[in-house]
Formats: sequence, structure tokens, C-alpha cells
Amino acid sequence: MRLYLKFAEITLKSQMEYKASFFMVTAGQFLMAFSAFWSIYFMFSRFNSVDGFTYSEVLLCFASLLTSLSLAECFVRGFDSFSEIISNGEFDRIMVRPRNEILLVLSSRIDFSRLGRIIQAAAVFAYAIPASGITWSADKIATLIFMLAGGFVVFSSLFLLYASLCFFTIEGLEFMNIFTDGGREFGKYPFSIYGESVLKFFTYVIPLALFQYYPFLYLTGKSDKLLYMFLPLISMLFAIPCYLFWKFGLKHYKSVGS
Repeated sequence: MRLYLKFAEITLKSQMEYKASFFMVTAGQFLMAFSAFWSIYFMFSRFNSVDGFTYSEVLLCFASLLTSLSLAECFVRGFDSFSEIISNGEFDRIMVRPRNEILLVLSSRIDFSRLGRIIQAAAVFAYAIPASGITWSADKIATLIFMLAGGFVVFSSLFLLYASLCFFTIEGLEFMNIFTDGGREFGKYPFSIYGESVLKFFTYVIPLALFQYYPFLYLTGKSDKLLYMFLPLISMLFAIPCYLFWKFGLKHYKSVGS
């Protein structure tokens, strides 16, 4: 961890060498995320609720998912750009270094401009938390923290899975963006609005609903099942098969010769 923090410090200093560029990109990330916010606003300007969820509740759901994904994009960016790391021969150099490959890939790409999206999510939280009408007891606060942590781990695992596929394809497979960038877009609403089949897929295959939909039901008082509070922690188990697939791909890796 100490070494990773040192890499992060070096990366931040290098990105701040061009302060105007850094702040403009960060501001761009902040403004880009507003497209999703405006779509929610215009939806609720016409309808009072969506599948029983109010405007402030949906904003709270959106902010929690946006925070999780933005943190993953900031600190796990190395896996999202892993095809480039393989194709330019950088991974060959990583393989001969006396440190864990995951640590070195993570530290190779840290994108602090994603903080713009986190700032926007914080602004949405600032509005949605008091407006939601939720009584913030200890269990509700813990549920929200679990949602953020579970989302970070699941999105990070998806980036790891994407990188693992690059061992066999070299070039990245863009369909994975359905679950990352796409997850940000259709995950701004509770998954139940898309139908039972979609909800089951994101429960048992790609566990986005385990940290987004079910704990959100408990958070908003629409369910009193205590199990829903801990489902984000169960969603973290998704990291295990993703890690095992990474190890499998690493074992079969062949240099591209760059």
C-alpha cells in the first residue's frame, strides 16, 4: 500500500505539471456527468415517480453508483487501458519487475481527473440525502457505505475481467463497456424498472443489483429485510472469479514482441 501511495503521489505531481489542462479536464468530467443528471430531472418533471421511487430517492441511487464507478475509474484505470499496456510492450517490462503485476498495472494509470465526477456525485448527495426523507440511523449509514464499497469492488473487478480478456485478444473488447459505462447510464435508476429478466441478470451474473437495488430498498424503507443491507458485501465475492481468470490469463500470456 505504501508503494502504491507513492506511485499515486508521483502521478498526481506529474498531472499537476500542467495545471490548466488538469483542471479543464476535471471540469469536463464534472460537466459530462450532468447529462445523466439532466435526464433524471426531465424524467421527473413529467412523472412524479418511477416504479414507486421518488426524484430524491433516484438521485440518491444515482449518486451512490456514480461515486463507486468514478473511484474505480480513478484508481483502477490501469486495467481499463490494459490493451494499450500489452500492445506497446509495457507489460513485458512489468513482468520482469520484482513486484506484483496487479500493483504495477494499477499504479501505471491513475486518473485524478475523474475527481470531477466524484465532486458532482457529492453535490447530488448534498441535495438527495436531506431531501430523501430517510431517517439516518446507524444501519442506514452503514448500508450506504456498503453500497459505495461494494460498487467500487464490483466495478474494479469488471475492469480486471476486461484486462484478463486482453491476454487472449490483445485488443480490448468494447462490449465490456456495457457493464461499466453502460452500468452508469442505466444504473442511475433502480434495476427493477427494466424488468425481471434484467434484474435477475444483474443479480446472479454481473452483481450490480446486489450493491445498487436490494440495499437501496432497505435504505429507503421499501423493504425491512436486514439481509439486503449486507448484499453489497456479498457482491464483493465477484472479485474472486475475476482474479482467478486474471491468473489464468497471466499463465497463458505470450509477449506481443513490441
